[in-house]
Formats: sequence, structure tokens, C-alpha cells
Amino acid sequence: MSARTALGTSHFDAVPIPSNLLPSDGRFGSGPARIRSEQLDALMASGRTVLGTSHRQSAVKGVVRRVREGLAQLFDLPGGYEIVLGNGGSTAFWDIAALCLVHERSAHLVLGEFSAKFAVETRSAPHLAEPIVRESAPGSVPTWDDADGSLASADVVAWPHNETSTGVMLPVSRPTHATQSGALVLVDATSAAGGIAVDIDQTDTYYFAPQKCLGSDGGLWVAALSPATIERAAELEARNDRWVPSFLSLTAAIENSQKNQTLNTPAIATLILLAEQVEWILDQGGLAWADERTRTSSGLLHAWADRREDVTCFVTDPAARSQVVTTLDLAPHVDAAALAARLRREGILDIEPYRKLGRNQLRIATFPSVPPSDVEALVSVLDHVLDSAAA
Repeated sequence: MSARTALGTSHFDAVPIPSNLLPSDGRFGSGPARIRSEQLDALMASGRTVLGTSHRQSAVKGVVRRVREGLAQLFDLPGGYEIVLGNGGSTAFWDIAALCLVHERSAHLVLGEFSAKFAVETRSAPHLAEPIVRESAPGSVPTWDDADGSLASADVVAWPHNETSTGVMLPVSRPTHATQSGALVLVDATSAAGGIAVDIDQTDTYYFAPQKCLGSDGGLWVAALSPATIERAAELEARNDRWVPSFLSLTAAIENSQKNQTLNTPAIATLILLAEQVEWILDQGGLAWADERTRTSSGLLHAWADRREDVTCFVTDPAARSQVVTTLDLAPHVDAAALAARLRREGILDIEPYRKLGRNQLRIATFPSVPPSDVEALVSVLDHVLDSAAA
């Protein structure tokens, strides 16, 4: 069959997939992500005494304490830093940061859908100046170009550790211009936290939601805050030039977290799942173990793309390829949507691309809960379907 012959639904549907090729668990979504069976067992075991009880009492506070102490250990938290949490997810934290951390002007690296959202929030804020944006095309990495000298005016600099929509991973290192100006460094770690090594000291705010590497549900934000962040929030919230709703008050979140609670009633199941996942990662060897595991799993997919003519890594720079979210372009004659639909019927789920990117590609998560053996099985299934459909 010619390489130009289109491979679509009819070709893929005609290929039987032997059950022995299938992964033990077919969930490869980039969020919400796979939750381990052991977490669900723990939820069932403890839920009868914790779910449906007051979040101001010791039982639920004990779960929050487990989360805070576990994350402090996982990230080897520097002295003076605090683990703080609140309701609303990372989307809520962008609003919190725009109100409570940006003094006058922020600067952003934008390289995809999620890194753009924080910049949109600060641009829309009536009390802030126009943000500085350094942007690159999806799949590439922008730089802190300061040819116009504007970066010195930013009091917050922000970028994602991992851009979930495109599978680009950025280093976490305090920029020279931020050090010189005293700007706070805010890093969105929603799809990175718990799966990629990080030096928290290189950030002032390392924030995330727990529904990816940390194997929990959404609706919660968590952040490792430096003393400078805590001081900035107190300073800005004490001013009279901006209204900060209590739900979006960072100082309120800090005060409540120090009491091992949240300002508003949290989803207790989310907290239990998060605590179990953090402790599991610690038991396996901590962040170093998780980092090696996700590198191994994503490396299997990168190697697969290298050996197939009809598959290429969307992120062309190997150093920028994410180790937790892999994006793979398929050749034009291979219908990626039809391929993903065929695998979905076999229980292999959520490998479709990010919807707004609009590419003929697969997006596969390799968070710590996904063992390399399941990634190997996924590669075998993809090889089998593609090769059989083209035969």
C-alpha cells in the first residue's frame, strides 16, 4: 500500500487487537489523569470516618496536614517557605496572583494555551499595567529577550514548568533580570509537580492543581510560597487601591493553611487521594524516583517516534520535550482522530490532542501513576494497528 493512501476509520476498525497486547490500565490522559487503585482503596477505607465530617475538626485537618507535610518533604522545601492550598484550581490561582502578587506589572513566557491564560488575566485587570509577553509558537520555547529594556519594570515574572497543551517543558531557574529587579518568580507546575525534578528555591511561587502527576481530582490549588511571596501578599492586601474578595485572598489562604484547613469547605476525597499519592511517591524514593520514571516512560515514546516514518515528535528540540506529556504528530495520511477512536473502544483512553491546538496528533501522558510497562504496551498496540492497517 502506498504511503500516501489515507488510513482512517475503516482501516483501523478492520484491525483486531489481541488482548495480550493491551496495557494493564488504558488511561493515558493529560488531566484529569490516572488514579491508582490503591488510592481508591485508601479512600474507601478512610472515607467512612472522614467523608461527610467537618473540615474544621481534627480528622480532616489531619488529612490536610498529611498533604502539607508530604509536599514539604517531596519538594525539600527551603526554610521559610509554606505549602498553602485553597479551592478553585489553578484557574482561581491566576486570579489570586493578579490581585495579591502583581504589584504593577507582570511579565510572561507564553508558549501555548495554558501559559497564555495567566497573561490574559493580568491584561484584563484594571489595576495593573499592560503585561510584558514573550511568546513563541506552540511546540517551541520563548526566551526572556530584553532588547527594549522593559523587563526591569516587571515585579512578577511567570511561566509554566510544563505546557500541558503542547508537551513543552521549560527549565525552572530564576532569571537574572528577576534577581536584579526583585521580581517574584511564579511557576505554573500543574502538570509538572510531583513528576519532574525542581529546585523550589529558584521560584517564589510554585503552584499547581493535583489532577495530573499527583493523581487526584481537580478543584484545588496548592502552592509552595516563599517568604517574599507571603510578604508581597500581605503588603498588597493591606492597601486600599484594590478590592480582594475573601475567596481570592492569598493571606486568608495562608492563615487557614497554617491551621491545616481551607477557607471554604474542600472536597475531602480530593485531599485523601492527594495525600495517598504524595506518600506513595515518597515511599518509592521521592521526586528523584518520579523524575526518573517519567523520563523513562516519555523516552519510550520519543524513541518510538524516531523509528517510525509516519510519526514525529511535535516538539523538535529534544531538550524541550516534556517528560510527562508527549505530543506526537502523525503523517497526513494517518487519521489521528480515527486511530484514537479505535483505541478508545479497546479501553485506551484520552490520547487525543489538545482540542484547541488543531493538529493531527496524539497526546500521551506519562505521569508517575503510569508505569513504563503500560507505555511499552501502548507502543506495541500502536505499532500493531498502524502496521496492520497499512498492510
